[in-house]
Amino acid sequence: MTKMMWAVVKTKPAPGGELIKIPIPEIGPKDVLVKVAATSICGTDFHIYEWNKWAAETIKTPQVMGHELAGYVVKVGEQVTSLKEGDFISTETHIPCLECYQCKTGRMHICQDMKIFGVHQDGVFAEYAVVPEVVAWKNDPDIPRELASIQEPLGNAIDTILTDDIVGKTVFMPGVGPLGQLGILVAKACGVGKLIVSDINPYRLERAKELGADVVLDATKDDVVETIMEITQGIGVDVVAEMSGSPIALKQGLKVLTPGGRLSLLGLFNKPVDLDLNNDVIFKGITVHGITGRRMFETWHKTAGLIKSGRVDFSRVITHTLPLEKWEEGMKLMESGNCGKIVLTVD
Repeated sequence: MTKMMWAVVKTKPAPGGELIKIPIPEIGPKDVLVKVAATSICGTDFHIYEWNKWAAETIKTPQVMGHELAGYVVKVGEQVTSLKEGDFISTETHIPCLECYQCKTGRMHICQDMKIFGVHQDGVFAEYAVVPEVVAWKNDPDIPRELASIQEPLGNAIDTILTDDIVGKTVFMPGVGPLGQLGILVAKACGVGKLIVSDINPYRLERAKELGADVVLDATKDDVVETIMEITQGIGVDVVAEMSGSPIALKQGLKVLTPGGRLSLLGLFNKPVDLDLNNDVIFKGITVHGITGRRMFETWHKTAGLIKSGRVDFSRVITHTLPLEKWEEGMKLMESGNCGKIVLTVD
């Protein structure tokens, strides 16, 4: 008789999802089977839940949702050498092919044939999940499972903020959702001179103040560009870390970015954005970085190092912890915007 497990499954190409029983998956020779302990909700998961245009064009149903994970290895494939039963792991959610030009030149995070948990194959909103050895990250066993499960998005924030040096610099970060909240803690821990943030959600603006942002702007009331130029005495900011995916916020960021500054883009936009490339990019001589996933595994070492240092408590960004069966309550919180990271626990 096939052993079964509970899993959150996108059962049909429409809004929503279902918590149903499905067979526990089988592992291949280079995989491990993980007993999921905690899994956190990402904006990508919410887009799949609400079934936006991107999800409709990308996701094949039925498919287990979710991609952020902390859990314990319970079975090991015959060719696995670096993991054993009982290991406490998280996972890099981008699964590289290991054969393309990017993979063979130290850039697995932008593999040409990338597969992503919960997007191109079954994810981790379940009691058990199959994880290829190549993307497993062995955790310090003392890290709480909730914190271990958010290392993947924390890596996004780290790569966005720390694409280059920020010590003593002025940084503008539009967007204070869960990733932006992590970004505040990263920036403050790593020596930012002044951190300016903006958002349109009152809850998130209050969270930004609580987490230590130096200047918090309400984009529905404040003239963001004028205020930032006044604060910086007309110089502008050294770095824009775009977390919102808002075309308006991006254009504001470009206007306040000082010539020679750096723009890091993490937020995803729903459609193409019209920009004044001549005046805001070319003539300013700025540097633009696109952030996708995390550098494998350079960023994971930074993430683990920051957590282990104890200098910053990233668990402050976790505002809700729910059992897996209340996953839809978590999605409703995501829809409202009144949350930080939401972690689903599996017992």
